[in-house]
Amino acid sequence: MNQRRLGRTNRMVSEIGLGTWQLGTKWGEPFDEAEAMRILEASWENGINLIDTADIYNDGNSERAIGRFLPRHKDDVFVVTKCGRGLDPHTAEGYTPENMERFIDGSLRRLGVERLDLVLLHCPPTSVYRKDALFAGLDRLVQKGKLAHYGVSIEKVSEGLQAMEYPIAAIEVIFNLFRLKPAEELLPAAQAKDVGILARVPLASGLLTGRYRKDTVFGAGDHRSYNRNGEAFDKGETFSGVDYDLGLQAVEELKRLFQTEDLVPYALRWILMHEGVSAVIPGASRREQVLSNVRAANLPPLREEQMRGAEAIYDRYLRASIHPHW
Repeated sequence: MNQRRLGRTNRMVSEIGLGTWQLGTKWGEPFDEAEAMRILEASWENGINLIDTADIYNDGNSERAIGRFLPRHKDDVFVVTKCGRGLDPHTAEGYTPENMERFIDGSLRRLGVERLDLVLLHCPPTSVYRKDALFAGLDRLVQKGKLAHYGVSIEKVSEGLQAMEYPIAAIEVIFNLFRLKPAEELLPAAQAKDVGILARVPLASGLLTGRYRKDTVFGAGDHRSYNRNGEAFDKGETFSGVDYDLGLQAVEELKRLFQTEDLVPYALRWILMHEGVSAVIPGASRREQVLSNVRAANLPPLREEQMRGAEAIYDRYLRASIHPHW
């Protein structure tokens, strides 16, 4: 597994990490601790040393499972966690230094560590990126030794550009074959400021696996059923904001471009072709998906005509409906 430097953290991390939103479970289904541990061990065995989580994932069970895994690999695994979405209501006013410290204390307990490697604000309202007191509070938590670095997980490119006015170490952003905008300005700006980039939702909620059809049924508790129009949270989190039927058309074009029915390794390799990306963090609800994800590390670089072809498909099907919004 190739490693890349994660911005000013100065840590070398596997270019393919592990996202744990659905660790050990399909969205909306009960948490399976045994499967979660199999996923974590399979990741480690295949060279993954970067784990991305959040305090709210699986009601804290993702952090707890990682906390049980860490003692065996503590010095070699870099854990990114996120905080803020536990606010109820989730408003800009709730993003105070006191609330963030409370959330961070909870993550420290669940992960069983004395200091967090990297904490990201978890897709807060846009106005939060202008709260000087909040970022000053995060600086104090670094000084107190509760975290080594902090950054942001964003919905919009403009939010990442604003956040880089503060001394953040990393940005997590949706970047995939259905979301090309970050490559235009965000990635170059992050490189210039030595800010790491973690590419999240790399498979567009599974749509870019190439396995879904028009009649695919998702569970009632799955955000791919209830959030297609942003009913519960930002629409961009579900299928990257892409209309499902339109996305299926684009997927068929991508299959022809890459001459494959399995888009997973090609979708991940496309992201890694951008040198401004520190790592891509696909999720896994079972061990076999980890093995599928890491195949991208063994693919040769994509050819120029493949890169141009992917952009042409985006331009034809998605640019008009996606590019202006995020």
